[in-house]
Amino acid sequence: MSSSSTTSSAAPAAGQPRPSTDRRGILFIISAPSGTGKTTLCKQLSANLPGLWHSISYTTRKPRSGEMHGREYYFIEEAPFREMIVRNEFVEWAQVYGHLYGTPWKSLTEKIDQGIDVLLEIDVQGAMQVKKQFEDSVPIFILPPSMTVLRSRLQTRASDSPEEIHRRLHEVREEVWSYREYAYVVRNLDLGQSLRDLESIFRSERLKTQRLNIKWLENNFIFDDDLQTGDRKDLPNR
Repeated sequence: MSSSSTTSSAAPAAGQPRPSTDRRGILFIISAPSGTGKTTLCKQLSANLPGLWHSISYTTRKPRSGEMHGREYYFIEEAPFREMIVRNEFVEWAQVYGHLYGTPWKSLTEKIDQGIDVLLEIDVQGAMQVKKQFEDSVPIFILPPSMTVLRSRLQTRASDSPEEIHRRLHEVREEVWSYREYAYVVRNLDLGQSLRDLESIFRSERLKTQRLNIKWLENNFIFDDDLQTGDRKDLPNR
């Protein structure tokens, strides 16, 4: 795959402050070979899980049948895309299959700072760049049932030329080798089961101790106003 990418050096200013009881939002990164079903799964996750926002990237490719500007992608021409690169507006950007794709800083960081979880659907190359900027992100890789099924899906979809399908299949094995960089791997044998597996990952990550708002927890359950001064002396040292 002929591609190039760069990463912004710093995030823009933080968004609005979170309520004291809320944790910081989690960035979930989902990657998969084209035709694996990740877009369908991501749409279902966004519909099923409250407090989850599906990030929208920019691209210079043309919309496919049924796609809408501002829903699947922000579809723009190459010149304004490159102007955004110069203005340092992307967490990452890459050229993939001859088209430019970019993840915007502003909407991503604002949602996370507001305590809203973000679902980022992105290719392997972009995921590796985003991981460097968001070390506490949760990367998930989705596998197709098999290479045979994947080939059939790409051909049935009929949105890509035979040459592009051949090129995509050629890259799949290289993409799959990147599974080691992901925290979770889900094989999409059955859409319903895969969705349940992904939902369990999202719910578990939300409950991890490391994601708690420690100040809120201590103020409400350890240093409660009703706790007498004498009782505080018995608390263990932290």
